[in-house]
Amino acid sequence: MLTFKRASRTKPGAAMATSSFPRVRPYHHNPDGTFRNPPGSPERILNSRQLWDFWLRTARQRRARSKLPERYTLGEATSIAQYHRHGNDSLCWLGHASFLVRTGGLTILTDPFLSRYAGPGVFGPRRIVDAAISIANLPAFDVIAVSHNHYDHLDDTTIRQLPNKAEVSVVVPLGLGDFFRQRGYVKVVELDWHQYIHLGTDKPEGGVRITALPVVHWSRRIGQDHNTTLWAGFSFRSAGRHVFFGGDSAYGAVFKEIGARMGPFDEALIGIGAYAPRHVMRAVHATPEEAVRMGIDLGAHRLVAMHWGTVVLSAEPTLEPPERFLRAGEESGFATDQLWVMSIGETRAFPPRPTAWPANA
Repeated sequence: MLTFKRASRTKPGAAMATSSFPRVRPYHHNPDGTFRNPPGSPERILNSRQLWDFWLRTARQRRARSKLPERYTLGEATSIAQYHRHGNDSLCWLGHASFLVRTGGLTILTDPFLSRYAGPGVFGPRRIVDAAISIANLPAFDVIAVSHNHYDHLDDTTIRQLPNKAEVSVVVPLGLGDFFRQRGYVKVVELDWHQYIHLGTDKPEGGVRITALPVVHWSRRIGQDHNTTLWAGFSFRSAGRHVFFGGDSAYGAVFKEIGARMGPFDEALIGIGAYAPRHVMRAVHATPEEAVRMGIDLGAHRLVAMHWGTVVLSAEPTLEPPERFLRAGEESGFATDQLWVMSIGETRAFPPRPTAWPANA
């Protein structure tokens, strides 16, 4: 099939993204302009009784207030000090799906949710712990990468208060560019699945190619229709590192396809929480066991747990996801140092690549 270089929708001041794309409407583009999940994804079919049961069970879990273990969160002063002890090629978990990823001479801030509520104003679920580092004290970053428009990933309060709106580059899936432009950001690019942009080419380290990748999820905010903006994961590829960031996703056949097409990955940052009850969550979030399977399909050498322990979004016990994740990873053959369950606010250096790692990874 003939292909051509297609640029994502951009406006003055926006960066340009390119990819080989077929001259037909992609499967995930519906005729009415909305989006859908890749072939082979679980279907999201719910009735009012199931949703009512979900809300009741989740409300009970929010009231349960599990006792949090020591070093569950490091506190802001410790988090900032630890972050600055590391340089390029390191990872800081701010909580939920928010990371500072340092590679290729750039710092990438993912899905910044640093305010108190995961919702419009004060109407969403409240965090059970504060953000590891406050917006005012957040270390400098070069890129914001946002996976989709749910409130726990696209936080209006945080986006409005972040600094350097004219300098930072913003990378988002289709349909989310105006959200940032309306809040003062200038360098904004929207990507379709498998489109990419290369940022930081002026850096001695060579910068990072950021590719939007298909995942299994959905989109909606209050006042908007279902699936009118796209959702995505991301590949962050620098000269010496290849990181997968999963955003939000259920398990699906698409991860084997990504692994074959884009893998292997040094690290896969994968959601392990918000999975119960399964009849509600199976089509939008992975279980810890499915997260491990996802990492295997991607060809990831190391799995990093995220999307747990920050805000209660579902009915499983707060501390259950990491326990199941570690057990499933070990049973699948991962060594202890290949399974990262980080404290909120913790920074770790990316380890050297295995000696047998493919040269083109």
